[in-house]
Amino acid sequence: MITVPGGHVTLSDRRTERTWTVEVAAYRLAAYPLTQAAYAQITATPHPGSAQDGQDSQDGGRLPAHSLSWWDAVRYCNALSRQEGLTPAYQLPHTTDTADGGEAAVTWDRAADGYRLPTEAEWEHACRAGTTGPRYGPLDDIAWHRGNSQERIHEVGGRRPNPWGLYDMLGNVWEWCWDLYDPPVYGTYRVLRGGGWFDEHWSCRASVRRRSHPTLRIEDVGLRLARTLRP
Repeated sequence: MITVPGGHVTLSDRRTERTWTVEVAAYRLAAYPLTQAAYAQITATPHPGSAQDGQDSQDGGRLPAHSLSWWDAVRYCNALSRQEGLTPAYQLPHTTDTADGGEAAVTWDRAADGYRLPTEAEWEHACRAGTTGPRYGPLDDIAWHRGNSQERIHEVGGRRPNPWGLYDMLGNVWEWCWDLYDPPVYGTYRVLRGGGWFDEHWSCRASVRRRSHPTLRIEDVGLRLARTLRP
């Protein structure tokens, strides 16, 4: 986990042509996307994408965990927190078999010291790492995208990190964030950030926002762990 310094970040949405600035407190963020090995170790179940990747379900090497829904992501955060004796960040409903998937019933205990998903503002602040351009370096040097990935997923850490030591912030797999995308229009859809191995270069930029239903499982979507820093 890398300690990300606090600061301000300005987010933007091309669809609505809206911009907004968010103050971000210092927090901790994983240097890499969650790997299949880490997922299998905590859940004691095969990673959903392990068969298609040709990996042993018990380790998965250093390939990113993918084909995980937002629900899978928050449940993993809670499971890892309990394993390490930390307070889980999320209070979840007992079932998601409701008309809206039960997403409105999820609450985040911001005082908890357990693992969680980054907020969208935290994600972009960490991705930029003090840079101001669309990316923190030349795309082929920092990201697996459609132009250099051979249209397949790659092990984490294979490209150059950003100035704060964070790898694969762009490309390889999209990463779930905590935030709802636009509730009045898209309801319970959650934010995804970062671009993936099958995306064209224009999707692999620090400012690009994507949305999806929290039950979606697709092969270019994963997650990155965050933790709140306690005073």
